[in-house]
This record gives sequence, structure tokens and C-alpha cells, in this order.
Amino acid sequence: MGRLSEGSTTEGAVGGGPAFVFDLDGTLVDSVYQHVLAWREALEEAGITLAVWRIHRRIGMSGGLFVNALARETGRRVTAEEAALLQRRHADAYARQVSQVRPLPGARDLLAHLSRLRVPWAIATSGRLESARPTIEMLGVGADVPVITRDQVQRAKPDPDLFLTAAERLGVPIAASVVVGDSVWDLLAAHRARALGVGLLSGGYGQDELERAGAYRVYQDPADLLAHLDEVGVRAGE
Repeated sequence: MGRLSEGSTTEGAVGGGPAFVFDLDGTLVDSVYQHVLAWREALEEAGITLAVWRIHRRIGMSGGLFVNALARETGRRVTAEEAALLQRRHADAYARQVSQVRPLPGARDLLAHLSRLRVPWAIATSGRLESARPTIEMLGVGADVPVITRDQVQRAKPDPDLFLTAAERLGVPIAASVVVGDSVWDLLAAHRARALGVGLLSGGYGQDELERAGAYRVYQDPADLLAHLDEVGVRAGE
């Protein structure tokens, strides 16, 4: 398969359906649990003990909000300097585990199919470019595909900045876009951006949680979404 860039612009988008904005971790790549373990390592280095299931519930939100939420749950005050150190330690720990990350079933096929149909798509992640780059390369994403990371926006999820910026880079209205994500934070941000939200179970959240957070449809993984693209308005070959 070639680089996933052909058709990633808005040319021909009207005939192919809506534009797509994809979350990355847990949506296109199977990396959620590597992030969970990386956060646990970073927290334990700081003397903070927290069960991994509690950490998992926060994956997908911005690092700053993540640290604040964990501090509330542990009852320990975290200074701005400590929060920044925690995020650096998490990035270092995740970098040591990223070789274990794999694309989710159907992820590359889904992106390639959208490109062939000339449906515009972008990736928007709460992660910073340094941690996102290896998985972006793993997916074979072309240089002309918009990739919005935490470094490029004022606030990450659950704020809508990432998705709004992605739609702007694609040159399409956010209200005419489909946001695909695996966490309640993705869907909350999609709702706040006034985009249509679609949930995937591949990040560990349940269907009822994703639906309550605003998902129009919920699918197992990218392969399942690919098989049901007509349900979100993608017209093949018209």
C-alpha cells in the first residue's frame, strides 16, 4: 500500500461524503494501554500510586487536565512544575513502549479507502508531535495529510480546538465533518465543536458510555467502520 495521501484534500469531497477527523490513540492505533502503563510509571516515579483502571478513564484528555484529575483522586496537590515533570516522564516512558504499538484492524485500509474516494480526512490527537510521530509513520500517513497535535492548539480535549483546527486545515465546515474517536473526551469535544461524533470500542470505553457522550454510531474498530461507511454518509463510486 502506498502513502495515504491521495485524496486527502477537499477536492471532490462533495461527491464522496463528509470530511473525517480521526483521533489517533485507541482509534487508529492500539496504543491506549501503553499510555496507561507509561502514566503509571511516571506517577510512581513521583510517589503517586493509582490503579491502572483509574488512569485509563482519563486517557484521551489533555495532559494538564489529566494530571489535575489524578491529583483530585489521590488528594495530593500537584504544582505546575510537578505537572510538567509528570508529562515529560510519561513521554519518556511511552517512547520506550511505542515499539509495541500496532495499527488497529482496518485502520490503514479505512484511510486508504477514504483517499481513493477523495473524501478529505485529518488526524487530531491530544498527544504532542514527539509522541505521535512514530504512530503516524506506522500508519503510512502522507505529508499532505493534516495532523493536528497538542503543540498546535491552545487547549486539547475535551475542548474542541483540535477538531476545529483540523477542519480549518481541510478547508471544510466542522458541522459537515465526522469526528471518530474512542473515548468520551473525543465525543464531548466533537459535540462542543458541533461535529457528528462516531465512537469506536477499540479504546476500552463501552458502547453505552460513548452513546451517552454523544456518539451517533458506535463500531468495534476501524475495520467495522469501514464496513459501515454508508451509515455515516459516505457514497462509494457516485
